[in-house]
Amino acid sequence: MNSISQIQQELLGRMELHRELSASGAAIKPAMQLDEPGQAGVLQSFADSLRAVDAQQHQAAQAMAAVDSGQSDDLVGAMVESQKASVSFSALLQVRNKLSSAFDDIMRMPI
Repeated sequence: MNSISQIQQELLGRMELHRELSASGAAIKPAMQLDEPGQAGVLQSFADSLRAVDAQQHQAAQAMAAVDSGQSDDLVGAMVESQKASVSFSALLQVRNKLSSAFDDIMRMPI
């Protein structure tokens, strides 16, 4: 019985400490703001990566179209551009999948 009363006293002390911290506003502070000027957040980084991959896809498509229409004889260069765009897209998909699974894991965490 002595250990139960000690635990109760400890919990009451923690509750009182939490109440004091909540009243002073120091208990819970927001995380770093990602949308502050001058700071690139995760969303901005992902958007930049998406634009870069899109630009590579367009460049590869233009190179393949030039080879198909006979404007260019650089078939090897067009294929290399196509493979670069494919690898970039695959890497972007893997990052997206990792972010999605991390978000799901966080959402499943008990509070």
